Amino acid sequence: MHTIPKLIDRYRAYRDTDYRDHARLYQELGEGQHPEVMVISCADSRVEPAEIFHAEPGDLFVIRNVANLVPPYNDDGLPHSVDAALAYAVTVLKVKHVVIMGHCSCGGVAASLSSKARDDLGPFIAPWVHLLDETRDEVLAEDPSDPQTTLEHAGIVTSLHNLMTFPFVRDAVDAGDLILHGCWFEIGTGQLHWRDKKTGEFVPI
Repeated sequence: MHTIPKLIDRYRAYRDTDYRDHARLYQELGEGQHPEVMVISCADSRVEPAEIFHAEPGDLFVIRNVANLVPPYNDDGLPHSVDAALAYAVTVLKVKHVVIMGHCSCGGVAASLSSKARDDLGPFIAPWVHLLDETRDEVLAEDPSDPQTTLEHAGIVTSLHNLMTFPFVRDAVDAGDLILHGCWFEIGTGQLHWRDKKTGEFVPI
């Protein structure tokens, strides 16, 4: 079966099952959304936040990008997709939690590691994964046995730190209106590791 007809068939199945079962909820959501959680996750096709968290429609405000990165605050006046979504979630929707969700075998993290040795990532991937350069160099300086996983964890922490460079995020956190979290998903086992704020360790749930 060709890909697009398969998608259409799955849409029809969705209408006959999920939509039917949540029809009243969808009608309410048609009037507006009120999620309490924003998830910033990787665009990787194997990592679906709504499925992993068994979320219902309207539960999560999700932005996905390569390697689940949050750039540091920059008010240069140019368009910034992550910044716009973050501002909308925090200042308009008033979400109570922001979760950075990384995962194993992340291609963006692998690209960051390989970019140390080569410069053929292209005009779009290279500038984006360069956001991890400083973190990557710190990780490699420690000579870990598993640099891929170590950088995946460290990249989540970097994004958490970058979140706090946004004045509206910092203000919401300081006021007790917003809590930031980090987690890492192991695809093959379906195991989610949550970052302990005291120890910094990623602990299996």
